[in-house]
Amino acid sequence: MEWTRESRYTKMEDVSQEDLEILKNKVDASPWRQSYHIQPETGLLNDPNGFSYFNGEYHLFYQWFPLGPVHGLKYWYHTKSEDLVHWENVGVGITPGDYFDSHGAYSGSAIEHDDKLYLMYTGNTRDENWVRHPYQCLAVMGKDGSILKASPAIDEVPEGYTDHFRDPKVWKEDDRFWSVIGAQRTDETGCVVLYSSTDLIHWQFEGELKTKLDSFGYMWECPDYFEQDGHGVLIFSPQGIEPQDDSYQNIYQSGYLLGKPLNLDDRLFEHKEFNELDCGFDFYAPQTMEDPSGRRILVGWMGLPEIEYPTDEHGWAHCLTIPRELTVKGNKLIQQPIHELAILRGKEEKATGILRDETRTFEGFNGVTYEMISEFDNVDASEFGVEIRTGETERTVISYDDAARKVVVDRSESGEAFAEKYGTTRKCKVESGKIKFHLFVDVSSVELFVNDGEEVFTCRIFPGEGSDGIRFFAKEGTARFEAVKWDFQAEMGKGSEANGHAVFNR
Repeated sequence: MEWTRESRYTKMEDVSQEDLEILKNKVDASPWRQSYHIQPETGLLNDPNGFSYFNGEYHLFYQWFPLGPVHGLKYWYHTKSEDLVHWENVGVGITPGDYFDSHGAYSGSAIEHDDKLYLMYTGNTRDENWVRHPYQCLAVMGKDGSILKASPAIDEVPEGYTDHFRDPKVWKEDDRFWSVIGAQRTDETGCVVLYSSTDLIHWQFEGELKTKLDSFGYMWECPDYFEQDGHGVLIFSPQGIEPQDDSYQNIYQSGYLLGKPLNLDDRLFEHKEFNELDCGFDFYAPQTMEDPSGRRILVGWMGLPEIEYPTDEHGWAHCLTIPRELTVKGNKLIQQPIHELAILRGKEEKATGILRDETRTFEGFNGVTYEMISEFDNVDASEFGVEIRTGETERTVISYDDAARKVVVDRSESGEAFAEKYGTTRKCKVESGKIKFHLFVDVSSVELFVNDGEEVFTCRIFPGEGSDGIRFFAKEGTARFEAVKWDFQAEMGKGSEANGHAVFNR
């Protein structure tokens, strides 16, 4: 299908139930539907939104265009969970169509206040000349799950900024509510601005966050400020950063600044250098929340804008990452899979041995959806690691290059190729005598946590049927390894299938 501007902005409510069912059947037949990741019932998923804990449950919304794998008229789709592992599809949370979100309910966040969950998001509008005007909007969810829109909270863009002004992230501090918003200055450089409010309804422009990055890309999307382990952390997704060595290899990046807590009086944020959050191919627009125990948890979009994915031809695109707990260690933000994911563990297999310039397989080490931890030490090999989703002609290679001191993920033979113009390998420096690869593998993705979250690689892969092997290897020398693997009980997706048609109820 060729997508025109008109078809991209068709409302789901204006499409027949029969056409929606045809699309749903096409999506369900896709061989790359995920097992335990949040994914759209149909169409395109992108940014996670409104990640929060309210009324005894975790709530997570995401950007959704239901009619196809393209960026069109965006809805907020609502999922919820009691344990961050088993997610229930609730249905559409915010439907665009009012004067302040006529061309899409864009990204935003959520905060509990007065026994309600306040959702603050960007309303996208276009006039007859297709000129954009963004509104920062409010919707309120009650304990019964009903969501009602309110009047826009911020209806103008401050002087000095363009109409690229979006993605409010809200928090409360010192009896006031604060919001950071991603912005573009009129000189087409990116930044973040700050607003404050006493009641979440009326907002005051405080000014721009003062950072050392005066000219760092042309737009900063999806900002998120929080404090962790005594540090201030500003996460954002800058657009327009040129590749540099192993860094900034994707079309757009996501990363963070770590520094002193933000001075809200003068908006000064003293920070260290910008670090990418993820070294992989497919990660963007992350959002965090603080859970009732005080953990800071992150979920990201496992995908990127303006990239065609192999699932497009099946009527859907993208998923969300597994939830990750954030901590600070030294000058780094550490990401680790939340411990609740162990609920999914099924049959366990173990292997150990010394690899001597060879590639080996072990009984029980194969599969499509699993968690696996492998540790390598006593190494004199020039390269060692693991190959996953292997078949006759396919493999995804995760290795450590000893001379370069780099972890390398190579998807050049992972299956159906895509986005090759941005390269088929990703690398990052890891200085360690012991290397630990912690993998979460699903039908069409792999998430790799290196050395307990010191580095993370997020990747979509699209292998053929039967590519389910696992091989361990060492080249030009020896490496000792230990591995444990758990088959995953594909329970995470059951809730979505049970409610799969709820999205079409009008």
